[in-house]
Amino acid sequence: MIPFDDAFEIVSAHTLDTGVEPLSIQHCVGRILAQDVAADIDFPPFDKSAMDGYACRAADIFQSLEVLETIPAGTPPSKIVGAGQCSKIMTGAKMPEGADCVFMVEQAEELHDGLVRYTGKKVPGNVCRQGEDIKTGDVILKAGTKIEPAHIAVLAGVGCVVPIVAKCPKVGILVTGSELVDPTCKPAEAQIRETNGYQLRAQLDTVGIGCSYYGVIEDDESKIETVLLQAMAENDAVLICGGSSVGDFDFVPVLLQRHCDQMLIEKINIKPGKPLMFATHSGGVCFGMPGNPVSTYVLMELLVKPYLLKSMGASVEPRMVQLKLNKDLKIRCARRQTFVPVRLADGGVERIEFHGSAHIHAMCNADGLVALPAGENFHEAGSLIDVRLL
Repeated sequence: MIPFDDAFEIVSAHTLDTGVEPLSIQHCVGRILAQDVAADIDFPPFDKSAMDGYACRAADIFQSLEVLETIPAGTPPSKIVGAGQCSKIMTGAKMPEGADCVFMVEQAEELHDGLVRYTGKKVPGNVCRQGEDIKTGDVILKAGTKIEPAHIAVLAGVGCVVPIVAKCPKVGILVTGSELVDPTCKPAEAQIRETNGYQLRAQLDTVGIGCSYYGVIEDDESKIETVLLQAMAENDAVLICGGSSVGDFDFVPVLLQRHCDQMLIEKINIKPGKPLMFATHSGGVCFGMPGNPVSTYVLMELLVKPYLLKSMGASVEPRMVQLKLNKDLKIRCARRQTFVPVRLADGGVERIEFHGSAHIHAMCNADGLVALPAGENFHEAGSLIDVRLL
């Protein structure tokens, strides 16, 4: 049984080579950039007005000014602004030559004979200068960036409409357990509904990774072996839920030993999530995961998702915040590193009522996890504690 940090290092040393592909920005949200993206033009590409108003020389700001023309956004100016002159200008329009400031429409008084006067008291600016945000050639998005909606606007702005992104790894999910029935069925005596497969697929969706779901396989070694071999042949990473402990019907350990080249992890010293296996073979990797849903959820967030993202070249630094405990935090067992679900409340953080690895309902209210080292089981209310946000 190894510490979590050691397990993370082991899986990180065996990332997949997913390759890259061009992809339209219409389908890029959640994907990982595989190449830096540089600006092909300055931003702004020209001096432009920051608001609707009148463009003039600052030296003439307190004079009555002759209005030469109206400049809409998207139309180049046709007049040069000289002494005692101005051009009416719209937000985003290119500044006319000769003008170096803009006063707002709200501070303009129209006079007779096409003249206008500034009614403010200070010389305004209101000009966005060419290249003040980004200059041509600047790297605006780095390889490894997870593409969010704001990044789509940035990519479109530099004309990078088909960026090069990492291919998503092919992931297969299979669930074992004779007690499991489909969620559409009402469980009979001694049965429960299958939830892990659905949960894992939803967690993969949050990082833009699809998967193949192989369904529920009863606790029969031969049947599990058949589906496992199919999944290993068809995917880069296979996640097997259930059958990973030491019970009479836990066949996954022996099957991974039989069909993988290396069994690198058999257990990790955390709670929940101790019975985790990680094995490599010529075509990819396999994760043997617990059957309890909270254990599966936590391992997916802490280990599997970061592994898959790292395989695509993404940064996998967790989002950490330090917050004050609203109430005492105490756990019963401290022999393993324990990840405690917590929620943010009243500017601080507090533990969620949690009954064990099967209590998935608790995770519905969790904003993060607090990691308590082995041997540590108490933190006093008012103390600061590190929270890993989910």
